Amino acid sequence: MSENVNIREYTVSDENPLIEILKLNIPQYFAKSEVEDLKEYLENKIEMYFIAEIDNQIVGGGGINFEIEIKTAKISWDFLNPLFQGKGIGEKLLKYRLEIIKTIEKIENIQVRTSQLAYKFYEKNGFVLKEIIPDYWAKGFDLYDMRYENKSSL
Repeated sequence: MSENVNIREYTVSDENPLIEILKLNIPQYFAKSEVEDLKEYLENKIEMYFIAEIDNQIVGGGGINFEIEIKTAKISWDFLNPLFQGKGIGEKLLKYRLEIIKTIEKIENIQVRTSQLAYKFYEKNGFVLKEIIPDYWAKGFDLYDMRYENKSSL
C-alpha cells in the first residue's frame, strides 16, 4: 500500500483533519491532553511538516524541527489513521524526512522523542534508545528519547 502514498508539505487547511486523525489514536498512542499540544504545534511551532495522503485523503503526518545550535534535527508529531497503520506508510513518511535531513549540512544528529507505545517502530528504523522518563507526556505515557544511529548515511 505504501506505493500509493503521496507525501506533500502541510498547509493550514490540513489542521482539522490531522486533529481528527490524532483523536482516533487516543488512548492507544496519545493522551487526550495531547490534542491541545498538537494544535499549539501546528499553529505556532511547525518548521517542516508533511502530510501522507492516499487518493487525496489525508491518512497521517509527521514533522521535522531543528536545534541548529546543537546540530540536531528532531522527528516530530508522527501519527497515522489507525486504519492505515502497519501498511508501510509510516516508514515511507519517516524515510522521506530522513532523506531531507541528510541534505542539510549543519545537521549531525537526528532525534525522536516518542513513547513506549511507538518506540519499537523507530528502533526498527535505525533509532537507538538513550533515555526513558516516566509519565513525561501524560500519566502512563513515558518519554523514550532516541537517536538515529545510521551515521554513515548522514
